[in-house]
Amino acid sequence: MRKLLSLLSLCLLLLLGPHSHAQSAKKYNPLDSLPIRGFCIGAPFVQGLDEFITFIHKDLAPRHINTLVLRIDYNYQYKSHPELSDSGALSKQDVAKLVRACKEEHIRIIPQVNLLGHQSWAGKVNNLLRVYPQFDETPWVKMPEHYVWPNADGLYCKSYCPLHPEVHKVVFDIIDEICDAFESTAFHAGMDEVFYIGEAKCPRCGGRDKAGLFAGEVSTLRNHLAEKQRQLWIWGDRLLDGKTTGMGMWEASMNNTYRAVDLIPKDVMICDWHYDRPDKTPVYFAMKGLHVITCPWRKPQVGIIQLEDMDRFRRDATPELKPMYEGMMQTIWSPAGAFLDEYYGRKTNPRDSVNTQSNCFKAVFK
Repeated sequence: MRKLLSLLSLCLLLLLGPHSHAQSAKKYNPLDSLPIRGFCIGAPFVQGLDEFITFIHKDLAPRHINTLVLRIDYNYQYKSHPELSDSGALSKQDVAKLVRACKEEHIRIIPQVNLLGHQSWAGKVNNLLRVYPQFDETPWVKMPEHYVWPNADGLYCKSYCPLHPEVHKVVFDIIDEICDAFESTAFHAGMDEVFYIGEAKCPRCGGRDKAGLFAGEVSTLRNHLAEKQRQLWIWGDRLLDGKTTGMGMWEASMNNTYRAVDLIPKDVMICDWHYDRPDKTPVYFAMKGLHVITCPWRKPQVGIIQLEDMDRFRRDATPELKPMYEGMMQTIWSPAGAFLDEYYGRKTNPRDSVNTQSNCFKAVFK
């Protein structure tokens, strides 16, 4: 009997071929099941463009990244509004090099310009409100010489007024031009951490429902993009209830914009970021009928759990909900050059050698 079993095993091995054992032993990678495997970073400056393109070819593509979100803001030579462009910004020819590299690696490229919120940072007003101060939601709040948080004005970042009659003419020009330059089928509008919205002293927004204002701006941007078959992407924090969940004012909303989750169009892509805990909010967004991507930052263990969660959500979901769980996107919040210094080991973080952006990226996107 033993000889017969051994003979049968040998025959089976010969039939299956020499690679059968290696294939069965291959470790399951949850990334393989995700439609979107993304990477989000600030667009490189001109002097770092060539190295970043090499990074696309030699590092993003081998890690099976298929979506690249580039935070452009005003690091582009806008023809429609040259007054908004940063000094030394990327040219259309520079962008064409990025587009070509991504096409060669079958990577979808999506530009981002921060809209609504994040119109200032620390003590600096960003280009839109610097050039067009009439768009400011809170013109009475003056930028401090030395910024500290918290402060009496509740100033984190300024916002533009979504009801100003001239703001969307400028915003739409920027959206159309940057999407055309990147040949993109989607646009990321940011819209995270909006603290100033519907302020009582604003002559247009005062007294209005903040959730309605936020949803209205999402819908306005979405509808404009849809005219050219482009999809709107936004961060998801303003659609979460910060008080009920205990997530607070940064990763969720404490000014009642969270009710907008039931008011926005269902084809908006939600980029759900949580950096210190693997909160299970993708389930919430999916059950609201919204497509969602989970976004880690710098903690490898948190990112790994988020990846395992996203894989499990998809496997355990109903056929109706499974398509809502779109995937993962690593977020990078340092300039591209600084990240590459860390990624390639040219510089290290003396305070924490474990919880870094590059370590999280390498752990999640093996």
